[in-house]
Amino acid sequence: MSTSTLASRIGRPLWPAREWWWRRQRRIAPYIFISPFFILFLIFGLYPVIYSFVLSFTKGFGFEERSFAGLTNYIHMFSDERFGMAMRNTTIYALGSIVLIGGVSLLLALAINSRLVPWKGFFRTAFFFPVLTSEVVVFVIAARILDEQYGLLNFALSKVNLGPVAWLTDPKIVMLSIVLIGLWTWTGINALYWMAGLNAIDNDYYEAAAIDGAGRWQSFRYITLPLLRPIALFVVLQAIIGSYNLFALPLLLTGGGPSDASLTVTLYIYNQGFQFFNVGYASAIAYVMTFFLLAVSAINIKFFGGWASPGE
Repeated sequence: MSTSTLASRIGRPLWPAREWWWRRQRRIAPYIFISPFFILFLIFGLYPVIYSFVLSFTKGFGFEERSFAGLTNYIHMFSDERFGMAMRNTTIYALGSIVLIGGVSLLLALAINSRLVPWKGFFRTAFFFPVLTSEVVVFVIAARILDEQYGLLNFALSKVNLGPVAWLTDPKIVMLSIVLIGLWTWTGINALYWMAGLNAIDNDYYEAAAIDGAGRWQSFRYITLPLLRPIALFVVLQAIIGSYNLFALPLLLTGGGPSDASLTVTLYIYNQGFQFFNVGYASAIAYVMTFFLLAVSAINIKFFGGWASPGE
C-alpha cells in the first residue's frame, strides 16, 4: 500500500515517523511480540551472570565499596578447608546418586517392565509422586523418620535390637542419610526414564538373539545396555548437575552440620554470599563450579558416545 493511498484513507498527510511505521510494521511486529522475553532475560538472566563474573574479581563487604582483587578469590579456594569439605560432601552425594539411585532405578524399571508385574500404569504413577512433593514436605517427612529419639526408622531398628542411630547428628553417616532421602525422592522419576528407554527397544533384537541361543544375561548385556546408552547419559548428567545444586534439603535438615559434615557447595555459596556478604568469593566459587560441571558433563558425553554419529 502506497503512502498516498494511506494518506487519502485517513484524510490527512502522514508524519515521517508514522509513514516509516506503516511501511515496516509487518516486519517489525513479530519482534515486538517476542521482545518481552528477551528484555526480561537480559535484565534477570544475562546481566546477573556478567555482573557476578565481575564481582568474582573484587573484594569488599556486600555490594558497596568494592576493590579489585584479581585472582585472589580463586586462589583462596585451594586453601579453603570449608570449600574442600563442601566439595567432598557434594561429591559423595553425586556418587550416591549415580551408583545407588541410578542402579536401583534401573532394577526397578526392569522389574516393572517385565511380564511378571501387572498394573504397570499404577506403579509408574505411584513412583512419580515423590517428585511432585515439595522439598519442605520432604524435609518434614525425613525429619520424622530419621529423628534419633522418636523417628520411625530407629523405632523399627529397636524391634530387632539395633540402634538408635544418630542419622542427622553423626558426622560419619549424615551424608548417607541425605543420600537415602534422595533415593526415596528421585528413584521413581529415574525409573520412568529407564522404562522409556526400555520401551523404545525393538523386540526383534531379542527374538533374533534368542534364535542365536543368547540367554537373558547375554541379551541384557549386549542388547539392552548398549541401546540404553542415551538414557544412561541423560540420567548420569541429571544426577551430577542435580547433586552439585543440592541446597534446600541439607539447609532444612541439618543447616550443613554437624561440623560441616553435610555442607554442600551451593549451601556454602549461600553462606558466603547472603550470610557473610562475601559476594566476591561466592561469585568465584559459583563460576568455578560452572566450569567444573561443564568439564564433567563433557567427559560423560564423550564416555557415553554422545558426540558420535548415529552410525558409529
